[in-house]
Amino acid sequence: MADFHDIVDFVRASFAEPDAFIPLHDPRFVGNEKRYLNECIDSNFVSSVGAFVGRFEEMCAEFTGARFAVAAMNGTAALHMALQLVGVRRGDEVLTQALTFIATANAISYTGAEPVFLDVDRDTLGLSPDALAWWLEANVELKAGIPINRTTQRRVAACVPMHTFGHPAKLGDLELVLDRYGIPMVEDSAESIGSYYKGQHTGTTGKLGVLSFNGNKLITTGGGGMILTDDEGLAQKAKHLTTQAKIPHSWEFVHDQIGYNYRLTNVNAAIGCAQMEQLEYLLGLKRELAEKYRSFFEGTELQFVSEPVGCKSNYWLNAVLTKDREQRDELLKYTNKHGVMTRPIWELMSRLPMFKDCQNDGLVNSIWLADRVVNIPSGAPIRGYGKNIA
Repeated sequence: MADFHDIVDFVRASFAEPDAFIPLHDPRFVGNEKRYLNECIDSNFVSSVGAFVGRFEEMCAEFTGARFAVAAMNGTAALHMALQLVGVRRGDEVLTQALTFIATANAISYTGAEPVFLDVDRDTLGLSPDALAWWLEANVELKAGIPINRTTQRRVAACVPMHTFGHPAKLGDLELVLDRYGIPMVEDSAESIGSYYKGQHTGTTGKLGVLSFNGNKLITTGGGGMILTDDEGLAQKAKHLTTQAKIPHSWEFVHDQIGYNYRLTNVNAAIGCAQMEQLEYLLGLKRELAEKYRSFFEGTELQFVSEPVGCKSNYWLNAVLTKDREQRDELLKYTNKHGVMTRPIWELMSRLPMFKDCQNDGLVNSIWLADRVVNIPSGAPIRGYGKNIA
């Protein structure tokens, strides 16, 4: 196989950086970002009121194919809001995967519900329809049409699959299982703008979906999120609740329910508009890099994680599978020591102290993957770009 020295050399050659530190994923500003920011400053509209917020929402809706897009201050806030909108309440249970970034589980906890952690598929790294079907059959019954956990007597209020590293989960199969129980799907598409399941953009199969525009995402607003839905009523309610539930009025301050200060600022949205203009270009560079990695690792002991069959991935974070945890740790140690940033996949949610008592199904594939996944540098490789930024 290619030894670790060869891997470091290949990464450096791919980014045309023979000596510099290679980050895992850094942003690319190659368009109108500065121009649009100046427009915000010149207009004095820098907060949540301004033309760029609406424009950014329209661009995201058009790109993803969602009827409506509602901007939020970050992906976690967007997911919290989406869960509220489908009716998740304190004392409910929400099905999700243990192999995810902590924001997924945190957003569920913000509602007062408890996450139930189910296994993933090895080919998608996303929630397994088979694991979902098995757990529901073993644990849930319908009482007056409401899915109730037989053991806890709690309502199962929603399911949140996450598209890991931009690779789409098996949405069609998940939807078929959930429909039998009347459980709404909320897609955590934080990592997957530009990814498609059987030709449909992620985040648009479930009742709602969310995107993230954090600084480490494929495109960024510095910090930002987006709620996607085809339901006009939910979109209107999302916009109302994320703006402190304020009733529109020329001068009065009247609020009709508990709301949230979750709206995206015009400054952030301005960056987002400029980034959206470059999205297709950046997606192309990301797929080129992924193909280089796939070819490089072919025939070695390390297996490159490719997009699932029938899907198109944005390859937000490229990843390889090592043969075991020992090799994983050796790769992590060597690459980071030699200036190439690599990272393991997140610690399983079920192993964190605040979630250790939550229900899970054994998580066989999740544990197997946690011992083997290593993320490798994945920023869009633009020649000479790194020399122009701090």
